[in-house]
Amino acid sequence: MKKICWNEGWQFSKTAGMDSPAGEKDAAGQGDWESVNLPHTWNGMDGQDGGNDYHRGTCCYRKVLKKEQAQGQEVYLEFEGVNSSADLYVNGELLAHHDGGYSTWRCNLTQALQEENEVRVLVDNAPNDHVYPQMADFTFYGGIYRNVSLLYVGKARFDLDYFGGPGVAVTPIIEGKDARVRVNAYVSGTEGTEKLSFTIWDGEQKVAEAETTAATPAADLRIENARLWNGRRDPHLYTLKAVLWDGEKQLDERETRFGCRSFAIDPEKGFILNGESYPLRGVSRHQDRPKKGNALSEADHREDMDLICEMGANTIRLAHYQHDQYFYDLCDERGMVVWAEIPYISQHLEKGRDNTVSQMKELVVQNYNHPSIVVWGLSNEITMNGAGNPDLLENHRVLNDLCHELDQTRLTTMAVVSMCGIDEEYLTIPDVLSYNHYFGWYGGDTSMNGEFFDRFHAKYPHRAIGMSEYGCEALNWHTSNPEQGDYTEEYQAYYHEELIKQLFTRPFIWATHVWNMFDFAADARAEGGEDGMNHKGLVTFDRKYKKDAFYAYKAWLSDQPFVHICGKRYVDRVEDVTRVTVYSNQPEVELLRNGESLGRKTSQEHFFYFDVPNQGESEITAIAGECRDESRIRKVDVFNENYRMKETGEVINWFDITAPEGYFSIHDRMGDIMATVRGKMFLLELGGLLTKKKKSGGEGGFQMNEGMVKMMSGFTVKRMLNMLGTAGLEPLTAEEILEINRKLNKIKKK
Repeated sequence: MKKICWNEGWQFSKTAGMDSPAGEKDAAGQGDWESVNLPHTWNGMDGQDGGNDYHRGTCCYRKVLKKEQAQGQEVYLEFEGVNSSADLYVNGELLAHHDGGYSTWRCNLTQALQEENEVRVLVDNAPNDHVYPQMADFTFYGGIYRNVSLLYVGKARFDLDYFGGPGVAVTPIIEGKDARVRVNAYVSGTEGTEKLSFTIWDGEQKVAEAETTAATPAADLRIENARLWNGRRDPHLYTLKAVLWDGEKQLDERETRFGCRSFAIDPEKGFILNGESYPLRGVSRHQDRPKKGNALSEADHREDMDLICEMGANTIRLAHYQHDQYFYDLCDERGMVVWAEIPYISQHLEKGRDNTVSQMKELVVQNYNHPSIVVWGLSNEITMNGAGNPDLLENHRVLNDLCHELDQTRLTTMAVVSMCGIDEEYLTIPDVLSYNHYFGWYGGDTSMNGEFFDRFHAKYPHRAIGMSEYGCEALNWHTSNPEQGDYTEEYQAYYHEELIKQLFTRPFIWATHVWNMFDFAADARAEGGEDGMNHKGLVTFDRKYKKDAFYAYKAWLSDQPFVHICGKRYVDRVEDVTRVTVYSNQPEVELLRNGESLGRKTSQEHFFYFDVPNQGESEITAIAGECRDESRIRKVDVFNENYRMKETGEVINWFDITAPEGYFSIHDRMGDIMATVRGKMFLLELGGLLTKKKKSGGEGGFQMNEGMVKMMSGFTVKRMLNMLGTAGLEPLTAEEILEINRKLNKIKKK
């Protein structure tokens, strides 16, 4: 097979997608074409600025293909990611349709080709009722945002039509010190007399080989004294070379890397890699960046991996969709243990089962050979409207069985929304579980996280349980008295300190994944003073600033000696004595103010707290072994308002909201309102109003049931109303918000 990158020299139009595929209107000069190179998205700007108004619809890409193929060869186009649905036309003829924006798909162009050909791809990210995702807390960037390639192949070849996969599946099984390697090839266009040769290489050394026929395209090979893929400690990879022969003539060839490893997930001991305990502590990752959306370069992917490795993580949940093959390759190379999943998320679609099945087939087949992947994720927070829907349950059973049919070596899992009760039948479907909990951010307090896992483990000691999401938002706001919901870097740091202490000390929790490694775009959001973003990242959206919480994890997880003073962006402070927090993986930290020692402290938790006199200008120095870090603070008389959160994008002046003494308003927390009889009745009534605000054309909306209200008890009504867009709802008008407030003004507080 000959593979040629076909990324450059495309034309793009936002309006030509409304024309006929043959492009009659363009001939009349009515197109609005611009030159673009791939990867490309049309939502790199409007998908990140808030308002939930980014362009969603059908856009068009076109390019001319000249018929320059060798005699007897066939021509494929390969797309590694087109979001969300695509129609491929050649010379006006529809050749392929694909639903699902995150996987590889291919199309054989051969029969449609002339000497010169117009290739058009109509790409649609508009709302619909059958392609996932439809409701989720991230931007659904439209575009051809990953690589496109031309593939030239002979008639007899490794199959290019088997769910976008590589054509070869490698299954290593550890047997004592050796590894038995089962190889299954998928071939097409053969007559059965062709030969297949398989060789396994360890660098430049050939360590195993076998031969079979195209009629029986499978073989067992053995690696003696196999070197194991052992996570970050030793992510050793072998290479399988598979060649299809007709006599002495080579017809086609494939190479794929793989690793030899065994793993288990024990309900009591957690994750076990190659027979040894290997606690999984890491992050989730979204794939987008400022201005370019999800149209990333390899350098972007490498930078993300470098930052995750620097923090010391050993696992990544690649949410909420199939990620770029290049990033899975990086996970193999760096020893990351991976959770891979499809975007079956937030809201079950009655017409969406076929799409979950096709996306799962593509995920498993295309990623089967990656040793980093240990679990397939069936869904995420899919029970927002309850867990008892029979069609939802059957959809999960179908997916669970499909995963085990396609892959007998890995386990299934799912990320369960916090409000889902632990006795639901739905929880019994996958092999292992994880929960998304935000106690301490979305209601409740931080102590409730550990309590939940103790309660679950006591009732279901034979079920493996993990933490698939937890986190809180932080921007460049600061305070010496952090509080839940204030969006300060200080509260985020406190929150993660508490969660680290609770989660990392419970060995039965099989994996923990911070939500999220990086800030990411969610155009429907209006929170924290910067609209269109989710700021739960440990690192900023542009990857330029590591928030203090990043270093809290580095202190627990990294072996690279370091010391970090928190609050470097919080210089002006009003108090006479201020708290300075230091993170380090060293056993002892000394803190100096203007060269004078304030003492040494030790901490088994890696968090060191110092009370520092705050007078004039102070240069702060932390010393831990050979490591040093410096910061500064300055005494001021009045709090610096640049540190206080300022909201944007308001439809009304929030300060005009009436809040009579002793009565509720939209500034009050939903949990406090819910604690009164009249308040509870009103919130359920409000839920009925909100369910009628579903956006047209999509499957948005949620059910304001008691479980939802409980989960959101820490929100003020105002904050909840600001987040309607993330649930696929139309924003309320100023009049509707004022009416809600007037009704709350009539309900007495306890």
